Amino acid sequence: MPQPDDPYPRAIALLAQREHSARELERKLRDKGFDGARVAGCIARLQQERLQSDARYAESYVHMRSGKGYGPLRIRAELAERGVADELIEPPLAEMDGQWHALAEEARRKRFGSRLPRDFQERARQARFLQYRGFATEHFRNVFSGDE
Repeated sequence: MPQPDDPYPRAIALLAQREHSARELERKLRDKGFDGARVAGCIARLQQERLQSDARYAESYVHMRSGKGYGPLRIRAELAERGVADELIEPPLAEMDGQWHALAEEARRKRFGSRLPRDFQERARQARFLQYRGFATEHFRNVFSGDE
C-alpha cells in the first residue's frame, strides 16, 4: 500500500494523462506538497523504469505544437523553458526540417485565408504573425510569392 507521503502514485497518475518533462513533474509534485528529496527519488525511479523520458516528452511536444501551427524557434524556447536539455530538443526538430515551410504556409492560410497579401504593410503584418509563431524567415520567405 502506498504511503501518503509517497509521490510515486501521483506521478504515475500525471504520466498516465500525458508525457511530462522531469522539471514539470517535479514542479507539480512539489506543488502538491511532496518533499523535494522524495520527489527527486521518485523521478529517478520513473526514469530508471522508463516511465518518464525527457526525450520522449520532447518528441511528443514537437509533434503536438507543430500540429497547432507553431514553428521550431517557438517550440525550442518552450521546451527549454520546461527544462528539456538542448541535446534532446534538436533531434525531433531536425526530423521535421523539410516540413517547416509547409507548416508556415498552412498557419498563414488558416489565419489570413488563401489570398496572398497585396501590399507591403499586409505582408509585414503576416510575416510578424509567422515570426511570433516561431518560424524563421527562411521558413516563410517564399510563402508570400506562392512559390514552393
